[in-house]
Amino acid sequence: MFFEKEIACFKQWRGNNYAVFNSMHKVLRIGTLLAVYFSLFGFKQTLAQVDTTSLNKKISLEEVEVSARRAPAVYSEVGRVLHIISKKEIESLPVYSVQDLLRYAMNVDVRQRGPLGIQADVSIRGGSFDQVMILFNGINVTDPQTGHLSLNLPVSMQSIERVEILEGPGARVYGPGAFSGAINFVTGSKTKDNVTVNAMGGQHGLYNFAANTTISTGKLKSYAAADISSSDGYIENTDFKNHSLFYQGQYDFGYEKLDFQLGHNNKAFGANAFYTPKYPNQFEQNKTTFASLKLTSGKKVKVTPAIYWRRHHDRFELFRNNPASWYGGHNYHMTDVFGGNLNMVIPWKFGKTSVGGEVRSENIWSNNIGYDMENTLPVPGEGDAVFTKSYSRANSSVFLEHMYTTGRFSMSAGVLMNWNSALDYKFRFFPGVDVSYWITDEFKAFASLNKSLRMPTFTDLFYTGPTNIGNPDLKPEEALTYEGGLKYSKQWLSSQASVFYREANNLIDWGRLEGEEKYKTRNLSQMNSVGFTFQGRIDFESLLNQDHLRGFTFGYSMIDQDKDNLPGYESVYVLDYLKTKVNLGLDLRLISKLNAVINVNYQDRNGAYNKYIPTDDGYIEVPTDYKPFWLTDLRLQWTEQNYKIYVDANNLFDTTYYDLGNVPQPGLWLKAGVQVSLDW
Repeated sequence: MFFEKEIACFKQWRGNNYAVFNSMHKVLRIGTLLAVYFSLFGFKQTLAQVDTTSLNKKISLEEVEVSARRAPAVYSEVGRVLHIISKKEIESLPVYSVQDLLRYAMNVDVRQRGPLGIQADVSIRGGSFDQVMILFNGINVTDPQTGHLSLNLPVSMQSIERVEILEGPGARVYGPGAFSGAINFVTGSKTKDNVTVNAMGGQHGLYNFAANTTISTGKLKSYAAADISSSDGYIENTDFKNHSLFYQGQYDFGYEKLDFQLGHNNKAFGANAFYTPKYPNQFEQNKTTFASLKLTSGKKVKVTPAIYWRRHHDRFELFRNNPASWYGGHNYHMTDVFGGNLNMVIPWKFGKTSVGGEVRSENIWSNNIGYDMENTLPVPGEGDAVFTKSYSRANSSVFLEHMYTTGRFSMSAGVLMNWNSALDYKFRFFPGVDVSYWITDEFKAFASLNKSLRMPTFTDLFYTGPTNIGNPDLKPEEALTYEGGLKYSKQWLSSQASVFYREANNLIDWGRLEGEEKYKTRNLSQMNSVGFTFQGRIDFESLLNQDHLRGFTFGYSMIDQDKDNLPGYESVYVLDYLKTKVNLGLDLRLISKLNAVINVNYQDRNGAYNKYIPTDDGYIEVPTDYKPFWLTDLRLQWTEQNYKIYVDANNLFDTTYYDLGNVPQPGLWLKAGVQVSLDW
């Protein structure tokens, strides 16, 4: 992996620019919003958005302000592992989607069904794709139907300012759902009024056109983006069309800031063997609409309420054409998620105390997920199709956290109290503590202990199809995770080593026992996981005082899981974890304005799948282990002040590999593009 990784903590902010409300009209303005907010939703905190310009400069990272905790913190107060991928790194890599970008992050496992952002399952530290919380500008956009859909974001890569990746449980920070980690995608407007246009084309009829603009009018800064992409597909039935629209407005009142965002994404794609190789001619269309409103207020006591809404439409066709005689029709699903949260940070003599909470309502209407409805409802935009089933649940949480820093020592401890309507009428508590200590000016030690929970998705509970059976009696997953590590930082070298141990109970998996024909969801009683990661970056420009060999990034991670002994059990997800991963990245300046970025990735996956081999009578299933593979990506980029031209080769050596069941992955794919950016 080439991009730099900053390892940050969920701790405390050293900034002192807080203050109590200094005029009555501000109190009234905030009070009005909170009154509406509390009556409708409840409360909790979200990830703060901070200016990341400093992340792209050679400054002391220890004073960089980072987010992703109850109170913002600076880098030097590390207690958790947080990787930050900055805009500079994003623009240098041969990637076109957030799914492609995440492949280069250590301890992140990306298993793509459709390429270039069409669909991918992302997991962290050997967990499943349903155990990662996805946030967009700090707002939880995780799909309650299935984690397959959580990365349906309403923006292209050109709009992403940075990515924050939290490894390990995040229930105390974000609430249930951040079981094995969380990923926050932050969009960013330019400091000046700007328009940026990107055009790209490649093999297999691929094209992408994206444009965004930043316009400031008085106290209002507006950011708008649009993109469209399409491909004929790298093999039969892998074609796609994808487009999105996004707007973000920020109104600055001085000590108060109002942030509004609205986005829409629409993608339709051939789903060759996505969910079962028995029927490779599958097709799917996803539509996602998202909106949120957040107010940041106060100087000393900082109060941040937010409300949000996400709607997702999904149409799944088992047969894109020529359906079987027994086929009963397509699957239709629509989910609505409403939420509201509040975070209050109170600084005082002995540190910073954060209090707040959240209320979140998750709902689905479907023709095969949920309980039977008394009256059917028409499916929007789908002719005579109707919803016949529905399901709803609500989640409420309250948190308390305190952070304290003195000298070289930092500590953060807190607890989340959670209630979910789908469980018994009991509150569940999720405590956690993080500590860090600078042993010397270069060496830092950190450790943490956190408890987490994950509710079953709607698909886990109810989905039934030709090869699958859901289970409405599933229990939630729970885990206790210990982690610790060392970090070393100098001007020319940044590196980190960490270990974790996770004790998990009631893990949810799709699988089948020997003799069973269909895959069922069930709880695996216990699974313990241990992992180790070593990674870093060498800055050769600083070390050797030259600019041809610019930087080298390295990373190694391994995971081992001790599962229950289930003879003959065939797992679809839980046991197919990424046990070994290696990332290597090299950044070269060939001539004055021409750079080359080479990234090499090695993956060795645990588990196996049933390979479907066609026969005269249909097909046979052959148990097949996942084979390790190497992938190499290359970007050549010419950069001028207002434009850049790039040529990419993904899977440079045309490696044949399978990383998710019977879905063949793309071979060598050549792409080229140009980006123009103008300020005024």
